[in-house]
Formats: sequence, C-alpha cells, structure tokens
Amino acid sequence: MSSAVAADTRARAEMWFDPICPWAWMTSRWLMAVEQVRPVDVTWSVMSLSVLNEGRDGLDPDYRAKMARAWGPVRVIIAATTTHGEAVIKPLYDAMGTRIHHEGNQDYPAVIEAALAEVGLPPDLAAAATVTDHDEALRASHQRAIDLVGDDVGTPVIAVEGVAFFGPVVSPAPQGDAAGQLWDGCVLVAGTDGFFELKRSRNREPIFTQEA
Repeated sequence: MSSAVAADTRARAEMWFDPICPWAWMTSRWLMAVEQVRPVDVTWSVMSLSVLNEGRDGLDPDYRAKMARAWGPVRVIIAATTTHGEAVIKPLYDAMGTRIHHEGNQDYPAVIEAALAEVGLPPDLAAAATVTDHDEALRASHQRAIDLVGDDVGTPVIAVEGVAFFGPVVSPAPQGDAAGQLWDGCVLVAGTDGFFELKRSRNREPIFTQEA
C-alpha cells in the first residue's frame, strides 16, 4: 500500500484544551495513546475556561480569581501559534501541562517562562499573557469548539470525521489497547443520531502517575 493511500485511511481528530484544566490534560494523554493503537492523527487547538466562564454569576470567588489568571497560558499559546505556526501548540501545551499538573505549579507566569524556554520560543512571548492583543484569535478558536458541541460543556472538546463531543473525562488515562477501546466507544456513541449524554458522578481526582 502506498504512503498516500495509507494516509487517506487515517482519521483526523482535533482536540481543544485549556492548559490549566486537569481533565483536559488526562484526555490529551489518552489521545496520545490512541494515536499509537488506532489510525488516528490528532491536531491540537485552544479553548479557554476564562472565556467559557466570562460573565457567569455565582462563581466561587477562588475559582473566579483562578479564571482571571487563566487568561495567561492560553493567550501565550495563541500568540506563539500566530508567530511560529501550529506546530508549537502541542510542545508548548506539554511543557505547560507538565509543570501545572505534574509539578503542581500554579504560578502561571513562571510556568509560561519555563515552558517557552523548554520549547525554544522567544521569552518575550510571555508578555502576551497580560494583554488582549490575541484575544480575537483566542475567542475564535474557542468558538469553533463551542459551535460543535454547545455552550453547556467545558474542556476538552474532540472532533473526529464530522462528529464532536465533550470529554471523555477519565482518570487515569487509559493506555495500550484500553485506550483504543475507549476511543472506539466514544466515536460510536457520539456518532449515533440523537445521542446527547452519558454521565456519572466523578469519585476520584485526576491520576497523573499512570500515564505513559
């Protein structure tokens, strides 16, 4: 089989994430495992919990303060993408997410500085965190996800071959064939006409230590 034909047989998926969201991080680690066991190629895009919660009443004060700080990482990723291309999205996400979720670093300016250095991007991109210069592009990326699944969801959002869904919310991130089986199930139920929701209460926090 030629490489061109082989490429045509692979599904194309897109995942939207906010780097501060631990559940999106779990889903992204699962998708990385899915790519190893299913003919799927994933691209990565930003959505924003700050945009999602903008103007909402009744937010816990601590969470509202977190949302005010959460503009920084997504703005920097958008700024980096604008100037250096989409290839930087995933490495920058990985660098930020490792610090935020594995190392427990909630100092987002420090996370941004270290992540830019790790990926080899100019340190002056960190200035994008505190300005609105790239908010139009950020909102557009966010809105693409919302248009697919509606505004009563959070991160992550996944689209594949004309089907989109929120989630899956999973802990720990399945690996190996278990990752592939979950993928098969998600695509199956999401592609069922009239299917909207399958949910149960979470009884555990994100488990990061079992990731590949």
